[in-house]
This record gives sequence, structure tokens and C-alpha cells, in this order.
Amino acid sequence: MDIHIYDTKLRSKVLFEPMDPNNVLVYLCGPTVYGHIHIGNAFSSVVFDVFVRLLRARFPNVKFVKNITDVDDKINQAALENDTSITEWAHRFTDAYHEDIYALGVLPPDVEPKATEHIALIQTLVTSLIDRGYAYEAEGHVLFHVPANENYGELSQQSLEAILDGARVEVAPYKKDPKDFVLWKPSTDELPGWDSPWGRGRPGWHIECTAMIHQHLGTTIDIHGAGSDLMFPHNENELAQGTCVMDDSKFVRHWMHNGMLNMGSEKMSKSLGNIISVYDLRQNHPGETIRYALLTGHYRQSLSWDDRLLEQSQRSLDSLYRAVRHAEETAGVSLGNSTQFRDATLSEGSDAVNSALADDLHTPRALAAMHELASEIVSNDDSEKLQAQCKDLLHGGWLLGILTSDQNDYFQSSSEIDEEEILRLIDARKDARSARDFTLADSIRKDLLSMGVELEDTREGTRWSLVKSHEPKNDN
Repeated sequence: MDIHIYDTKLRSKVLFEPMDPNNVLVYLCGPTVYGHIHIGNAFSSVVFDVFVRLLRARFPNVKFVKNITDVDDKINQAALENDTSITEWAHRFTDAYHEDIYALGVLPPDVEPKATEHIALIQTLVTSLIDRGYAYEAEGHVLFHVPANENYGELSQQSLEAILDGARVEVAPYKKDPKDFVLWKPSTDELPGWDSPWGRGRPGWHIECTAMIHQHLGTTIDIHGAGSDLMFPHNENELAQGTCVMDDSKFVRHWMHNGMLNMGSEKMSKSLGNIISVYDLRQNHPGETIRYALLTGHYRQSLSWDDRLLEQSQRSLDSLYRAVRHAEETAGVSLGNSTQFRDATLSEGSDAVNSALADDLHTPRALAAMHELASEIVSNDDSEKLQAQCKDLLHGGWLLGILTSDQNDYFQSSSEIDEEEILRLIDARKDARSARDFTLADSIRKDLLSMGVELEDTREGTRWSLVKSHEPKNDN
């Protein structure tokens, strides 16, 4: 099955044809670890996690690199404000990032490089840019000279004349041109720094990603992913560095950018004070629910985020797991969860789900196909057909990163729930209904609901499951 993607640089949808079909190279801009990641950060990680899963189901080998920016002015400032060492602060929020992102079902990349591990290569690249006439030293700084690169602005499709001087870059007297950006800058004694030909200092943000791509993927890669807010100046500057540092380097063949999250009608941003961290969301919502919510919109569009989206996502997940439960109970066999399809190919799953994802990662259409499949399952009593349909459902679940729990665990797992007490109350409700004491039966149902337990009466008897929004918090 062919995969089509929207190339940001070309502003069009294209057939994805990797340089080497046996070795696909993908890079994603990762977090700057100065605090808990917000839900917008998670959007990019979840989107490209699905995309890499899709690529791995299509191609035999995919190398996926996602970096950690662990040297940055934001980290320095946060550590200073909290009277903590910069190194300790970066380590703390690297760990916090991993906890949050793995709770959303995001798989680890093949390589997760840190900027501080690539200082020698960064200095080598900076030296090359100076030698080739694209950069210059000034007062302990090294700057990329934007006018020296005639192709600058091709990613964001801005001409040099259209780029406002000093836009999102520091205007300083030592710059030859206000648009020039920093490759290396001096450090004071209290800030992180490394010896260099230009004095003790630290790298600029943009050169870090260029160096990590060169180190772990090479001079030209297939796909570079990022949030659309990074297109300019970060990705634009990466592209300038990556193509100018040596001859015949295309650096990136295809650029993919995800959209932003909105809180109601407003863009999520720190200036508006409407940032929601993944850590805070996880206190009241399962990670799988948050992930599902992030996949309900197309990745290139803005996604409106609110509590109703999470509530609907929870109900939608419940319906998919109920389909798995119906298939298992009717077929009389355990069908497991989606993780069994980790190594499956696209030929093994649902054509509707696969084709939706292969069409520029259209997750809303893929989810719709999943629910159509689930509807077919719950209306079917043929054991053999049910198992085949459920296999397709779980295969699609793996690509989307959902249905990763066994259905019994999903509906009934909690260390703080007394299962014996629940079953006792269900039996008591059954006796009350047999005695036509519907007032008592209704009271027992309400008592169970207050405990976070929901009942479902079926031909086979009464099932119970946890109401996800009432799951007790686990502080461990």
C-alpha cells in the first residue's frame, strides 16, 4: 500500500518514496526539558508515533530519532528561579517527560540524543560553516549570515525582503544583518559552557538539531517532523545550516508539520495562560483517553481541546473495548490486545483503517473505520468471522496506539476496587429485581455508580466496569 504525505515545503500531498526502502530515516523535534510538557507538545509526539508505526508496517526498517534539548536559556532560567542546578533540573524534567509521554502510549524512539552529548560535532559544523563563508565570529558569538544563503526562506516560503528584521531573533550591534542567527554564544561562569575556538560558550538552539541529525541519520534524511510553530525560524534555520555545511546535502527530503491545539476559540499559549500540562491531565484521565482525543482531528489542522472532547473520547474507547469483549465472549476465546500486532504489516489489517492512515495520516477517518468495524462485531454471532474482524480491529488499534489493554483489565482493573464487594452488590441487586423490589435494585445501582462502577445488563447476565472518570488516582 502506498503512503501519501503532505510536504510542507512543497505545499502539496506527495507519494512517499524513501531514498532506501530498506532504511527509512525519520527525525522529530523533541522537547526542551525546562518543565512539564503541555498537551500541545504531546500532540506532536502522538501524531508522529502513529506515523512511525505506519511506516514500520509498510517498510522493513525505519530509524526514528527524537531529540532532547537539555541546554537552553529556558532551562537555565527555570533552574535559577527554583534554586536548583541546571543539570539536575534538566534531568528531572527529562524523566517527567518520559513518564508523561509513555503514559500516552508513545513508543521510545530508536535513538533519543541529547544536545549536550554532541558539543564536539556542533563545533565541527560551526567551523565548517565559517570556512565555507556562511558564518562569522563576532564578540565571542558565531552567527549564520542569512543573506549568504540564497535559498533561505524556502521552507516557510518567505523572501528575505518579507522577513522582518529581528523577527524572533536578537538584534545586536555585532550582527552583520539583523536576520543573522546564533550558532554559538558565550557563557558566563554560572551557565553551562564548553571550551571552543571562539571561547567558552554553548550552542544555539538550531545547530543542535542539525548536529544530531548528522550524527544519527546522516546528511540527508527522508522526513523531518515538527509542530507548525517551529517551521520558522527553527526549522528554516536547520535547513539553512544542513544544506550549507557541505556540498550535495539536501538535508531533508520531506517536511511534515502538525497543527496547534486551541482552548475553545483561542490558541493554547503561555501568554494567554491557558496551557494544560499532560501531568495535570493524567491526574483525572487515563493516558489512552488523552491519546484518543488527540487523534480525533487531522494532524495538520487545529484541534479544539476541552473536557467534552475527553468525555467523548472515553465513551468511544469504551465502545471499542466492548466490541473486543463481545468477540471474546461469543467466540469463547481470548483475543488479547493490540500489542500482539507490533510486527504486523499493512497487508494483515483492515483496508479501511490502513488506507485512511496511508492518506496523509487521516486519523479521524481511521477512527471512524474502527467504529464501523466495532459495530459489525457487536451485531455478529459467527465465531470464525468475529475472530477475523476482531483481529482487524486490534491491528488498527496497534497502528493508532490504542486497545493496548486486555478488555478485562480495561473495564475492571484497579487496586482500590473490592471486586468481592462489587459481586455481592450485583447479586443483591439481582435478588431485589427477582423480588420486584425495583427501588432497592435502583438504589444498589446508584451505590455502585458512586463507587465508580457501571453496570450493563445483557442476555448473559450483568457485566460491570469502571467508569473511567471515577477511577481512583494512583499516586505511585
